[in-house]
Amino acid sequence: MQAIILAAGLGTRLKSQYKNIPKGLIKLGGREIIYRTICFLKNLGIKDFILITNNSYYSYYENFFKKNFSSSEISYQIILNPHPERGNGYSLYLAKKYIKDPFIVVMSDHIYEEAFIKKAINGKGLVIDKKGLFIEPTEATKVRIKNGYIEDIGKKLNKWDGFDTGFFILNPDIFSVAENLVSQKEVIELSDIVKLARLPVTEISGFLWMDIDTPQDLKKARKFLIKIAVKGTGDGIISRTLNRKISTRISLYLADKITPNQATLLAFLIGILSSVVAFFHLPAGGLVYQLSSIIDGVDGEIARLTLKESKFGGWLDSLLDRFVDFFFLLALAHFVPYSFWPVVAFAIIGSVMVSYSTERFKAAYSMDIYKEIPSLKYFIGKRDERIFLIMIFCLLKQIKLLFIILAILTNLRVFLTILLVKNWEEKRKKAT
Repeated sequence: MQAIILAAGLGTRLKSQYKNIPKGLIKLGGREIIYRTICFLKNLGIKDFILITNNSYYSYYENFFKKNFSSSEISYQIILNPHPERGNGYSLYLAKKYIKDPFIVVMSDHIYEEAFIKKAINGKGLVIDKKGLFIEPTEATKVRIKNGYIEDIGKKLNKWDGFDTGFFILNPDIFSVAENLVSQKEVIELSDIVKLARLPVTEISGFLWMDIDTPQDLKKARKFLIKIAVKGTGDGIISRTLNRKISTRISLYLADKITPNQATLLAFLIGILSSVVAFFHLPAGGLVYQLSSIIDGVDGEIARLTLKESKFGGWLDSLLDRFVDFFFLLALAHFVPYSFWPVVAFAIIGSVMVSYSTERFKAAYSMDIYKEIPSLKYFIGKRDERIFLIMIFCLLKQIKLLFIILAILTNLRVFLTILLVKNWEEKRKKAT
């Protein structure tokens, strides 16, 4: 299946902020708008792209494709629309001779979350959203439906059944409708074509999609993107209620400035620094340790936000976290007598084993333990919770009590994890 990207619009409402940059190449969270769409489609097996643009932006898009995609990843063709003032329906018409089979049409200035696109490519006709959770309804193109087909479409409809998401799955016969309109009208919008063709509609509601027209749209889109970049499962209560509120703001600022692996290294260095600080000043060390926990969320957020997730990055993050935890607890052991070190050993072993037990589950089953066993996320003792607890006891200077609590809490959590995994495995065997 081919994908057509309509990118001939002049983007007048954003020209004051982005004078010479096409809307499709404006960066949101460290990645160009169309990069996200192309990447999601590519991951779903769409490898043939046709982009229609105007003369002013042709070289920009040519450089974009050369910089970001190799010939082994995708094939692409850029078609020049010499008359962008004739509308995006005319741009679609220009792709007529390059299309043979059913194809996808998307707008260069629309962002979509991956889950939306996964559902949309299996649809037919125009994909509509009946909820419009992320858009301003007064600015959106509305669709009225009759018997599953478009009856009317436009921004000024008084009654409507859904919103036009700018995502289409079309057949080549749409070009005969476009050709008739081209011969009759000077300006042809895509909405004119789909209305005349009485396209079927597919409803996909509740997912992130937005048309980026104004600076306000860009600001909103960035906030929405960072929200969906937050780790879906595995966060403890401290991450959900405190750490993510801070780390997401940091990630938005740093997404264009550092890579995910550099963010991992930054969190590691702050974590090691906390060990040194704690050795000399316990309360300050605890605060720096909590800071490292907040920063530890940034690498994953940036990776998901910029579509730079990698197995190596996840592995490196997990590995360096264990170093930080070990060194910090070892620094705290300095404040208790040697006779108490067996308790310290149990606390350190338990802390390491909490993370190891979940990582080994993922390695053994290639599954996320928190998705397979949701009840596990309600057991206290995840890394963000432990670090916050450690910070509190560092501020109180109650290190012996801290080690006793950690030794009991972490090892009990590991034991409960073993029981839950065993029960899950038995149910899994029975189901198969």
